[in-house]
Amino acid sequence: MTPEERLRGERLGLLLREARGARSMTEIAARAGISAETLRKIETGRAPTPAFFTVAALAGALGLSMDELLLRCAPEPAPVPLAG
Repeated sequence: MTPEERLRGERLGLLLREARGARSMTEIAARAGISAETLRKIETGRAPTPAFFTVAALAGALGLSMDELLLRCAPEPAPVPLAG
């Protein structure tokens, strides 16, 4: 796994935890049709590259759009060197 994939997984986990708020992990996992352990692994970054359908199901359960997930989890653009 590349450092970029690991970082993207950490961002996804943080975003999902924030979106879950006070709701229980078990409740959101059940709504998404996944196990609470799978959600725990994603939220903690131990499963940094979950399947697309898992992410889509979680987005639906949390009321997030896939566009928002993509924008917030995409890697930061590489800095462009200044011409000098």
